[in-house]
Amino acid sequence: MPDRRSHIAASAAQGELAEALAELRVELELPASFPPEVLAEAEAAASATPAPQADRRDLALVTIDPAGSMDLDQALHLEQRAGGYVVHYAIADVPGFVHPGGAVDLEARERGQTVYAADGRIPLHPPVLGEDRASLLPGVDRSAYLWSFELDDAGAVTDARLERALVRSREQLSYSEAQERIDANGGDPLDLLREIGLARIEQERARGGASLNVPDEEIVRTDGGHYALRRRRLLPVEAWNAQLSLMTGMAAAELMLEARVGVLRTMPKPTDERIAAFRTQTRALGRPWPETLDYGEYLRALDRDDPTSLAILQAASGLFRGAGYLALDGDVPADPIQSALAAPYAHVTAPLRRLVDRWGLVVCEALSAGRPVPEWARDSLHELPSLMGASSQRASRLAGASVAMVEAAVLSDRVGDRFTATVLELRGDDDALVQLAEPAVTATCRRSQAMRAGERVVVVLELADIRSGSVRFRPATD
Repeated sequence: MPDRRSHIAASAAQGELAEALAELRVELELPASFPPEVLAEAEAAASATPAPQADRRDLALVTIDPAGSMDLDQALHLEQRAGGYVVHYAIADVPGFVHPGGAVDLEARERGQTVYAADGRIPLHPPVLGEDRASLLPGVDRSAYLWSFELDDAGAVTDARLERALVRSREQLSYSEAQERIDANGGDPLDLLREIGLARIEQERARGGASLNVPDEEIVRTDGGHYALRRRRLLPVEAWNAQLSLMTGMAAAELMLEARVGVLRTMPKPTDERIAAFRTQTRALGRPWPETLDYGEYLRALDRDDPTSLAILQAASGLFRGAGYLALDGDVPADPIQSALAAPYAHVTAPLRRLVDRWGLVVCEALSAGRPVPEWARDSLHELPSLMGASSQRASRLAGASVAMVEAAVLSDRVGDRFTATVLELRGDDDALVQLAEPAVTATCRRSQAMRAGERVVVVLELADIRSGSVRFRPATD
């Protein structure tokens, strides 16, 4: 029979957590709703019908997103041809519904991006647009920015085109549904996503790029309305699907660089000092990074089930920092490479959820058609790096604080309990970063002299404060 006192303590913790999360929204000045004038303009825009140049409703497009998503930015259609593949990648036509300088546009510039709080998402656009009229929902006609790629049999892009077209998605799949369908090997056209995705990953390897692909730490709501933490390993289909988005962003960056106009997603190369420090860490962890392997190849070879790999991936996350945006208008940077991808890159595939993508699509479509970039887009390019920087900082603070508060709530009635953990990182002489095996918590632990990164240890919970999100452990002494 459940312990009634434990149930009462858990309910009290969840109540305190709900209050703390609400206060966090206020502290970060996150909007609670859309102003009336924004909603009114969105409703009016939803009745409009953009006029794309082409009709491509013949394409049996499908969307692949997290289960339950309504803001569907991308839809794909894959074909095999002699010597390679054809990829059609449709992107939601947000510019067709957002008037430059209007109420919806100005509100979106304030928000910057959709942010995901534990107690609900805060969307970039009003739902009538973001989750309905502009979303690539199945079974309805939609205007879209349609990228068409020709790839050789090794997955290299040999031709890329962009047009505004009328499309119709046939199906909305979750990641798990798409994975099951591909794993069935039933001759479904979607089966090509594995071939193309793996070929694009090999292209990434050849460039010297890499993705960490670490497990997601997610906040979930239980059936009882309580918050919990879940550590979820990405499905293979998520990596294959992401490669199509990366391919599109790289094609967009090439267009922008050739025309010297647009906005790039940038990330500087790691310094020699950071690379040397990472090599030292891998040697200390017993998995030295050979000089003969590039960074991406080394990471891809790690066994994700090995606790030592968690520590290496934690260390690797510190190599690439300083991601940002760079507006181009007549000048080209000396080094336009997004270093983690080892290629120039631009954000153009998520306009429902990210402000900058709307500009990227408008710029690329004009360049692809041989027309001048619209004046409103060109004149406001320089505003985007600061707008996106501010919203990214806000989203990062929200995500970090939310996870910390939920972690504290999950552990609030377990002070004094023992847990098995993996040491991810040693921090100075006094602290270490540890990751519990269960529940999915990553927190600070007082460091013992014997503690080593990558090893499993037994720790004792000392503190779990919900309001501050503070969780702290100490090593077990016996």
